[in-house]
Amino acid sequence: MRDIKVASRYAKSLLSIAIENNCLEEIYQDMFLINEVCSENRELVTLLRNPVVRGDKKFSILNEIFNKINNVSKAFVKIIVAKGRENILMDIADAFLEAYKKHKNIQTAFVTTAIPLTAEQKQNIKQLIKKTHNYIIEFSEIVDPEIIGGIILRIEDKQTDESIKRKLQNLVMEFDKNPYVKAI
Repeated sequence: MRDIKVASRYAKSLLSIAIENNCLEEIYQDMFLINEVCSENRELVTLLRNPVVRGDKKFSILNEIFNKINNVSKAFVKIIVAKGRENILMDIADAFLEAYKKHKNIQTAFVTTAIPLTAEQKQNIKQLIKKTHNYIIEFSEIVDPEIIGGIILRIEDKQTDESIKRKLQNLVMEFDKNPYVKAI
């Protein structure tokens, strides 16, 4: 829990630096890349968390992997390693992506359906969401055949479940409460 707070503080600092240096979009791309590479390479994360490997070795490895990132991002990674916080680099990148979205007023809408949505259906859902919310929508589609049909929409901590599975569950609960059946 403590590391998440630390990662969040580093991310907010990096966001401020990126805004000051007018390179917010480049830093966003760099942090997205770092997050993606760390997510896909467990060995890299294990190396970064290994206390036996020296910091200068870790930085040279990170510098080789991320040699095309912005100079501000490189300097930031160097500071992270110098402070001994390379073990939370992925958490910092993740926290930066969240801080960036908050700064740009972007919300992720998680849409769960039984079958993949068409481009037109996605556009209709985005327009519906825009009518009720005043932020930019980032769309994340989840296909789950278990819901049988319908849609489940989740934005932040609000969820609307209009799936066939939920409606069937509600119907079963309603039949269980049947007042016309006498208890034996």
